Amino acid sequence: MYKLLIVDDEKIERNGIKYLLEEGKLELEIYEAVNGKDALEFLSKTRVDILLTDVKMPFIDGIELIRQAAPLYPDMKIIIFSGYSEFEYAKFAMKMGVEDYVLKPVDPEEFAATMNKVIGELDEISLKQEYEQESREYIGKHFLYQMVYGNLSNEELDKSKNILDEDILAFHRMILLETDKEFFGRVGNAIEDEIKTAVEERARYLNLNSQQCLLFLEDKDGSCEERCDALHAMADRLISLLKTNYGETAYVAISEAFDPDAASVAEHFKVLEGLMQEKFYTTGRFVFEQQDETCGSEVAEIENDTLMKQIKQDVRMKDILNLRTHFGELSEKYTGKNAYSQVYVKFVFSNLLKEFYDNMPDADEMQQSREIERIYCTNTFDEIKEIMLANIDKLEKIFGRNPQMIHREIEDIKQYIYDNYDKDLSVNDLADKVYMAPSYLSFVFKNETGQNLSKFIKAYRMEKAKEMLETTHKKVVTISNEVGYENVSYFCQSFREYFGVSPQKFRDQG
Repeated sequence: MYKLLIVDDEKIERNGIKYLLEEGKLELEIYEAVNGKDALEFLSKTRVDILLTDVKMPFIDGIELIRQAAPLYPDMKIIIFSGYSEFEYAKFAMKMGVEDYVLKPVDPEEFAATMNKVIGELDEISLKQEYEQESREYIGKHFLYQMVYGNLSNEELDKSKNILDEDILAFHRMILLETDKEFFGRVGNAIEDEIKTAVEERARYLNLNSQQCLLFLEDKDGSCEERCDALHAMADRLISLLKTNYGETAYVAISEAFDPDAASVAEHFKVLEGLMQEKFYTTGRFVFEQQDETCGSEVAEIENDTLMKQIKQDVRMKDILNLRTHFGELSEKYTGKNAYSQVYVKFVFSNLLKEFYDNMPDADEMQQSREIERIYCTNTFDEIKEIMLANIDKLEKIFGRNPQMIHREIEDIKQYIYDNYDKDLSVNDLADKVYMAPSYLSFVFKNETGQNLSKFIKAYRMEKAKEMLETTHKKVVTISNEVGYENVSYFCQSFREYFGVSPQKFRDQG
């Protein structure tokens, strides 16, 4: 809606103009001023699109008003209305850029034609400005695309700056926003304003494809820690926006600060794409960031070092005692250290927590996601330790006090012995089959069966050997091999200890 200011020292004249405007059903926001002085004071605070002024007024007349007001708003349309005797003034005003004049008394048809003409000109200007703005934005986005994908050199960018917005390179950081499935192509351009609102600071928006968009941010004053906190809060708002309003799961990758040129944009975008790939290997993590060198931290890569392998082996072997020992050593590695970023530490321990849940029977995936989310919401390393220790306690209860699970694993061991009694059956190999520590397997086997594991294996082999001696004509040495004894002398000794006679005598006695 256009704004119009009527300036006339006679109220009846102002009311008459307003009446004609209402009769013409013109959608205008109308203001009034009683003389040129009041009009200038109003214009100093409020921009109008149309100035409709009388010529002869006290304090400041219409000609002086036009002379002072025109430079304030160069696109403002000016119309004067005056009596015939003031026509020379009107001609002078026309030289100053006045659009048109209306003689008093005002002819309704002439006035309507003048107003429609002026409003039509404003519409044309508005459309032209809108087109020019869209063209600048399109050109700007085209250049940003070229920079992002490394198709524009710094030299080419310098040559093109005269056709670009002055602020196209007024950014120092990028944020990549990605959804799990096709989203940006489905919702269209409307999402741009919502995202910019959620960012809560000046930003450029670039839609990359149906699952990704890129935000260009200016760098803000303040400490590195304050800026990092602000960026994390921004990431949380973006993720929440897509989840709350659209039910979409989103991920955010944040670049470090950089100098805004074509080469830097392409380089840091590649880093963002690499960071975003990490979501494939993690659960419950939604924000990935490239640490600023100025923040004094380094992004360390996850290393499957000896300690991590030991902990994972402890979990698989259900060796809680060693798990607690090795976890304490791992915790000590990060306690009081600032050489590792918070994101890196949270990533390490969330992966370890995932290992815990992968080894729990009937693990609750929702509970796993909630626990990982808790880790990423922690503010101190002690909070991470507390979460991890609570889950180790949970593992201990499951491994040590679940009769059904123990029974099932022991039954698996017994069945394996039945199927493979002819092979080497060491306690270590059997423990590996059910991911238990050898000592723990021996303990629970004895509790479950009332029999020592090695004696159980020997007894089953002896019974199979007895069966073969009774039902076949195989040689003793062959039977020895078939029940898992490569040394026939040792087999004969074991058989005699078990049955009181040698294998051959057992067969001879029938």
